[in-house]
Amino acid sequence: MKAIPLNSSLHSSALAEPHHSLQCPLVAPSRLLHPRHRLRPIIHCSSVNGVHGAATHSRAAWQSSCAILSSKVVAEQQKVDKGTDMVSPAINGHKSLDLVPVGNAGVNLPKPLSISDLAPAPMHGSSLRVAYQGVPGAYSEAAAGKAYPDCEAIPCDQFEVAFQAVELWLADRAVLPVENSLGGSIHRNYDLLLRHRLHIVGEVQLPVHHCLLALPGIRKEYLTRVISHPQALAQCEHTLTKLGLSVAREAVDDTAGAAEFVAANGLRDTAAIASARAAELYGLSILADGIQDDSSNVTRFVMLAREPIVPRTDRPFKTSIVFAHDKGTSVLFKVLSAFAFRNISLTKIESRPHRNRPIRLVDDANVGTAKHFEYLFYVDFEASMADVRAQNALAEVQEFTTFLRVLGSYPMDMTPWIPSRENS
Repeated sequence: MKAIPLNSSLHSSALAEPHHSLQCPLVAPSRLLHPRHRLRPIIHCSSVNGVHGAATHSRAAWQSSCAILSSKVVAEQQKVDKGTDMVSPAINGHKSLDLVPVGNAGVNLPKPLSISDLAPAPMHGSSLRVAYQGVPGAYSEAAAGKAYPDCEAIPCDQFEVAFQAVELWLADRAVLPVENSLGGSIHRNYDLLLRHRLHIVGEVQLPVHHCLLALPGIRKEYLTRVISHPQALAQCEHTLTKLGLSVAREAVDDTAGAAEFVAANGLRDTAAIASARAAELYGLSILADGIQDDSSNVTRFVMLAREPIVPRTDRPFKTSIVFAHDKGTSVLFKVLSAFAFRNISLTKIESRPHRNRPIRLVDDANVGTAKHFEYLFYVDFEASMADVRAQNALAEVQEFTTFLRVLGSYPMDMTPWIPSRENS
């Protein structure tokens, strides 16, 4: 909304100081919450009721004039709200001087900003948009529902897209897998954790229950191919052999995507390994239920957000860090000792190549030049950053490392363990 001139003879000296303006911000909360939107002045008032000349040069006179104007506007607005037919008196030649259009003029006005609009986003509920990799029916979708019940799950075709969806405010959270009890770490997401500036705000562990899916009416004897995610194929290899299936295994991007592919193309000779929910969504039949080789098959997911949460000590917490050193792995023992000395349990250690410095050269006159790989180390330990022990441990680790970053300090998933076969 542009400034409304109150008098054509207004002296320019009245606007000499930027503080000589009455700013009336009124911005929709949804726009204010986005960093690209900022509060803007709606109207600037520098002269009221013919107050000109030397009076406008006095700050006290200017403030008094604006107070008179504000009281008149409030009085006129109250008359309108009471349904009176009185016409607002002219002020400096203008018929009305409402700061905003009247509500009954047919204009949909944004609500004023209140203290509730500045509160942090809810941790649970339908208002949260949660990004995950895959299509509906994927295990990541189930993990998103377990982490944030009744949320709006947003499918993404790649892990990178899920990270960017949160960074670009298209989603409020992302739920992504980082390790499986049988298949090990998902290295791609460890690399993306370092590349992006999101924070881990929680974890969820999901039992994996695989099913063999095919088109309705298809028998196992007709199958010549089974498709699924590479880890799902590996986790069901022995069971497929026990079922007497001499079929080709073919890897695709995700389990639910394999089920969707079979249904969309009407493949009568191909089965998919996916969840029971995928069978329901894509109209497939379950030929075999619970075909994973090990019932203790669990995938650990982390929840990511733009802002970290405040660490606490009233419940079990876990902290994830990543560090590196320009002298290679020689400091690893010192780093681990910093936690062991304070009786802090480590739950995960993962090494990844240092992309910016993949190889370190060591010159020695006697043996020539030695080449060593450089690594980044990811460590999870059971302690909150609010715990003094964890603070002292990281202070000591920082002395041995050239790079240290806390990826997040978050509550541990303490839900009771139910094996996937029993969960079915």
